[in-house]
Amino acid sequence: MNPGGRTATAGPDVAGTITARTSGFGPLSRTSGFGTGPLSRASALVHTLLTTEALLLLAASPGLAGLLLLGPDPANLPLAALCLLPLGPALSAALYALHHRSRDLTELHPARAYLRGWRLNAVPALKLWAPLLAWLTVIAFTLTHFAATGLPGWWALLLGAIGVGSLLWGAHALVLTSLFVFRTRDTARLAAHFLVRHGRATLAAASLLVLTAASAGLLTEALPALLAAPLLLSLLHGSRTVIGETRRDFTA
Repeated sequence: MNPGGRTATAGPDVAGTITARTSGFGPLSRTSGFGTGPLSRASALVHTLLTTEALLLLAASPGLAGLLLLGPDPANLPLAALCLLPLGPALSAALYALHHRSRDLTELHPARAYLRGWRLNAVPALKLWAPLLAWLTVIAFTLTHFAATGLPGWWALLLGAIGVGSLLWGAHALVLTSLFVFRTRDTARLAAHFLVRHGRATLAAASLLVLTAASAGLLTEALPALLAAPLLLSLLHGSRTVIGETRRDFTA
């Protein structure tokens, strides 16, 4: 399993220097290069987040527009799942761009990184995203029609727990398929392995899931989409141990 074009190398963070010789006024002197100070790094981060957010929304816009036309009827759940299909590759490309972001204000290419991530990850991400959406749709449809199933109440709790676990597995799988080149079944197995092995990373993903659900339920459903880039950056931060172990133990 080779990392190929989607390696887990950290983004560049090199403090550039300019060496100048002043004729007749002493030896070489070194000064900090432009674009490496705290303010420049903060500006670079904001620029990267805004650009990535805009491209993510653009890539997912066909499906998001379709969601706006659908009513809250549970019968529309399969159509909603179809509308969410473009979101998987869009999220994967955003993770790739954020992981490979530059901290140097003079070396910013977030749009180029996003497009490269989408080109590399669209098909692999869709191979995981589509089955996950289908499975979650079955769970959601069952829960919304639970009274008609005749099952005991604890089945609803079990299905809810399975749905949450599937989302957490999907978070690990999305990170892995965005940064590494594995076969789909190997990515699925690694995501399941890390779901239990790295409890802190899973808890971090769970906290983001709760935050996303709360912001959508209490404020507006559009808020998670508008804050997708910061949420994905937080997901990458929480997945550092998963990324590190994958790079160390599962790549050549």
